[in-house]
Amino acid sequence: MSEGRGAVGSRVVRVLVVDDQIMVREGIVLLLGLLPGIEVVGSAGDGEEALRLVAEVSPDVALMDLRMPRCDGVEATRRIRAEHPATQVVVVTTYADDEWLFPALQAGARGYVTKDADAEEIARAIEDVMSGQAGLSPKVQRRLLERLVQSTADTAGAVGGAGAAGDTAAKAGPGAVPGPLPDGLTPREAEVLTLVAEGLSNAEIARRLHIGPATVKTHINNLFAKAGVRDRAQAVRYAYRNGIARPPGPELGP
Repeated sequence: MSEGRGAVGSRVVRVLVVDDQIMVREGIVLLLGLLPGIEVVGSAGDGEEALRLVAEVSPDVALMDLRMPRCDGVEATRRIRAEHPATQVVVVTTYADDEWLFPALQAGARGYVTKDADAEEIARAIEDVMSGQAGLSPKVQRRLLERLVQSTADTAGAVGGAGAAGDTAAKAGPGAVPGPLPDGLTPREAEVLTLVAEGLSNAEIARRLHIGPATVKTHINNLFAKAGVRDRAQAVRYAYRNGIARPPGPELGP
């Protein structure tokens, strides 16, 4: 590692480590302690604790896990960027976490490293975001471009159709949702909401979307908070009102 890696100019970069797995968290803290130009100013086990520490110690960078209890990394990133814009966020996760990674980037994260990254990779991501660049690997940038192209194609299809959101969603297949979405809902949260409107249970939604039941619960909690609803019945009415799902019509006879 080159001398000074991790510092921007002569400035020491102050870093907060956020991960609910204590062994991973302590491992990253120890790794960062070996890097010149980086000072670990705290560590947190979930998003709520991270928000409190960011307010207290004002780190330059938060290394943010995504799958955490109480407040996940996506919501923590969104709130940190809104309330403490001087703190940059670098996501620390796995390549299997696309469904969490892309919402985190939409929420304001500017970098990404995997949990098996070495010291050089972590330092490079920190230095990139501190220099105003995106700390993303070419592989992640390629996946982002693919997502953008697909999203553009989906939106064009929705605009080019008859103009009915429900018809567009029905033609695109189960769980597909046209944009733009209200109240800051992510595409995945909207997908979950359409399946809630279909009457599916959390377990059925998990199987349909090939994600874990805990992930479904997190998405539901997030979309409830954003939509300002208290239960599934209110969520269904919200979905109908905003064109995210289409109310069932009367069944036609032969």
